[in-house]
Amino acid sequence: MTTIASGTDTLTRDALAVLQPGFTGTSAPSWLLRRLGEGLASVGLFGRNIATPAQVAALTAQLRAERDDVLVAIDEEGGDVTRLEVRTGSSFPGNHALGAVDDTALTEAVAHELGRRLAACGVNLNWAPSADINSNVDNPVIGVRSFGADTSLVARHTAAYVSGLQSAGVAACTKHFPGHGDTAVDSHHAMPRIDAELAVLESRELVPFRAAIEAGTRAVMSAHILVPALDPVHPATLSRRILTGLLREELGYDGLIVTDGMEMQAISATYGIERGSVLAIAAGADAICVGGGLSDEPTVLRLRDALVAAVRSGDLPEERLADAAARVRALAAWTASTQTTTPSASVNGGGTSERGSSSAVGSDARTDVGLVAARRALKVTRGAHFAPVTEAPYVAALTPVANIAVGDETPWGVAAELRRLLPGTETGSFTGERAGAEALAAADSRRVVAVVRDAHRHTWMAEALDILLAARPDTVVVEMGVPQSPPRGALHIATHGAARVCGLAAAEAIAGA
Repeated sequence: MTTIASGTDTLTRDALAVLQPGFTGTSAPSWLLRRLGEGLASVGLFGRNIATPAQVAALTAQLRAERDDVLVAIDEEGGDVTRLEVRTGSSFPGNHALGAVDDTALTEAVAHELGRRLAACGVNLNWAPSADINSNVDNPVIGVRSFGADTSLVARHTAAYVSGLQSAGVAACTKHFPGHGDTAVDSHHAMPRIDAELAVLESRELVPFRAAIEAGTRAVMSAHILVPALDPVHPATLSRRILTGLLREELGYDGLIVTDGMEMQAISATYGIERGSVLAIAAGADAICVGGGLSDEPTVLRLRDALVAAVRSGDLPEERLADAAARVRALAAWTASTQTTTPSASVNGGGTSERGSSSAVGSDARTDVGLVAARRALKVTRGAHFAPVTEAPYVAALTPVANIAVGDETPWGVAAELRRLLPGTETGSFTGERAGAEALAAADSRRVVAVVRDAHRHTWMAEALDILLAARPDTVVVEMGVPQSPPRGALHIATHGAARVCGLAAAEAIAGA
């Protein structure tokens, strides 16, 4: 059983319990273990903490040696947003690919297998799935993280994902409440605003969250967005009207409410993380996510002390903090009760590629449901200039700046997978107004495979495609973002995401394998 260090008072324990911090390194630092002994109940893992399955299992065992019911959380959506496979790309397609297939049994199976692999590494809380409806095609942060733009489709797949993940003993954290899909601003950088009327929000944004609650989601993550129809003053994360009035009272949700990362500029640049954390708990949040960008002991102590000081000054009711801490501990107890296996390093390596000998979590002999889903998600359109690619091509990756949620350290594209099928395949990355001309020059006489990501959102990318297709009508186009433009190229492949398995499925289609 967990033993709380003597001398730690109840108020301090509760303040620590509501924090979900990150840290640096691939083993737990001494300060983190010490704070677990004083009442910290959750830890967040990020790509910087991941090396191998054996290492993650050892890390989570190290944490549980200090606190046996610790919540170990991760942002593992699969698809473009992966932490366990940050160095290789995910073995699972993301939400948009699953929505393109529209088979809820498949979505549930993918989520269950992902959950099984998380549990095998000792992770028991996943900050997923995204229940956002991608109603704004220019959204810079959601995109393929959404199941799609259709409300009912997003709702049924959100529910299936929650059920699949939790059937593996991993708590789902449905996000980003009350819906981040109709935004044109990334909350990592500034405060987004949704000006939809209340009736629209009720019939669109809130529907998937109702489905998630009905499916029994154990956690919900708030969004750092301003929604004037719900609260004209406070962003959702800091809004009592939204978190308590809407989510708790109107929708009847009784599980854990987690904030999105408090170091994101939408909060940190407007309220500061200390004041923002106090306001979030007062509004009805139960857990403060911090650690994606701030990952040290001083941050944890600052937030702990800010919460304690707010209680003592009367700015935060002590019973609200105690209730929040109790909800964190309740979820920790649920995850402890669902553990059927001991975290282990025996998760077998999955499909190989030029990116590495195996994926970080891999797959096993029983199922390769991720690749099956990626293959089913492909939409392939052949044009008049189509001819099978039988010789090593030149892959021109038209590369946009990745949003922070995705990160720029995770490889994407089709080159590594094509190189296995067509040895000698070469590649280059191009950005900006000269991308098309530079790609043509680099390709020389080789067949061109142009790989894009959300071409509809980047003028330079569309212009580069114009140049490539004008000079080389037999160019193959692979869209790995949200497909919007009419299919272009001798062969056009929409993968609905940039996971490793999506790249593999596209490479198979290009090479006729």
